[in-house]
Amino acid sequence: MHEYPQKPRYDLDDLRAIVQCLRAPDGCPWDREQTHESIRKNMIEECYEAVEAINKADPVLLTEELGDVLLQVYLHAQIAQDAGAFTLDDVADGICKKLLLRHPHVFGDQEAADGEAALANWDAVKRATKGQAPGSAPMLSVPREFPALMRAQKVQKKAQTAGLDFPDIAATLQKIGEELGELTEAVHSDNAEAIADELGDLLFSAVNTARFADVDAEEVLTQATDKFIRRFTRLEQVLDKPIAETTAAALDAAWEQIKRA
Repeated sequence: MHEYPQKPRYDLDDLRAIVQCLRAPDGCPWDREQTHESIRKNMIEECYEAVEAINKADPVLLTEELGDVLLQVYLHAQIAQDAGAFTLDDVADGICKKLLLRHPHVFGDQEAADGEAALANWDAVKRATKGQAPGSAPMLSVPREFPALMRAQKVQKKAQTAGLDFPDIAATLQKIGEELGELTEAVHSDNAEAIADELGDLLFSAVNTARFADVDAEEVLTQATDKFIRRFTRLEQVLDKPIAETTAAALDAAWEQIKRA
């Protein structure tokens, strides 16, 4: 059994020591069993919960959720150290070197008049250090594990940088019309594979329109889903019977009334 001193306030060194205790041979059985793969979804969940705290503008909740994210970092680093792969200090060393290298306008002799110029410096150094040639290499570096809308928008931005893009937002809207027509044909043909393919193209085209409109596709779909939930909840309130027992015409009329309101 481990004894850990009680303190009025703990710091990062304490977190490292506690995680080491949890992963020790006589530590927590569950923590000792974990691998990078077994807790990878935990990292995603904790990050999303931190984002939720940011959206709620709740500093107390954000403090807690950032702690949960930090725990995931320390756990992964300790798992790697136990396997002889790398340590938490290696993680810190790597990110410090990256920050110093990719901010030549802060730690070097370059200049950046605004955030856009600073981002351009970052991207230029990133391409140089990773040896990325123009073309498909940058978009291949976008993780497939990203949420689909986010990944699509990032890939499209990479294509834009490489010189492949629509001339304006009107062209993206025209492309949506074309893809919708092809999806309609696929539906009429009752071809499941073709429907899936054309639906994917339609969604990808919609993301292009979001990019030209300078909005985040992931965020606007979240907002649209929130709006649907609000209207659905209101629909339940205004009907005098369960939704499943209401006619389609009555549902449409009530829905339109809610939209106008």
